[in-house]
Amino acid sequence: MVWHGDGELPDCDLIALPGGFSYGDYLRSGAMAANSPIMRAVIDAAKRGVRVLAICNGFQVATEAGLLPGVLMPNASLQFVCKDVLLRVESAASEFTGNYAEGDVVRMPIAHRDGNFFAQDDELDALEGDGLVAFRYCDAGGELSVDSNPNGSARNIAGIFNKERTILGIMPHPERLADTRLGGTDGKAMFDGLVSALA
Repeated sequence: MVWHGDGELPDCDLIALPGGFSYGDYLRSGAMAANSPIMRAVIDAAKRGVRVLAICNGFQVATEAGLLPGVLMPNASLQFVCKDVLLRVESAASEFTGNYAEGDVVRMPIAHRDGNFFAQDDELDALEGDGLVAFRYCDAGGELSVDSNPNGSARNIAGIFNKERTILGIMPHPERLADTRLGGTDGKAMFDGLVSALA
């Protein structure tokens, strides 16, 4: 574990940028954290291919730091949303999602006010064309709809990869459903896959 004021990272195979309202989300979600001293080292490590898992506020930080495209805007409802949602796995071709199958519908919790993923149409087209959309909000049958989209995200996008698929940004929290004692294990496959890939 490193502190935001640290200037260096220890040698590592994976960096987790967690949720947690860094800097109170003042200015803009993730904006201040993206400019903290440790992020220079995170960006350098990511450029070398170190894996980065950016969850919720971490996803916001990753977009603000330029590690991922797009921006996370206030939810369409302008309300904080905290509930379980269903996600459709769009790509299993990564170390983050390799333990899922494309088309799987999984359950994960969300807890955010600024989870509305936005990008210009050409950026969205590129993400889709390159297979870099990792997860989309869906219904129980895997169908996409306005009703299954909890925050207004463009094209129901819940998570994306960078071009090399070494970075995953995801608004839902896989770690909150990674043990039966937490009420489910749909998120566990992500961590099991990472451990197997990086061990």
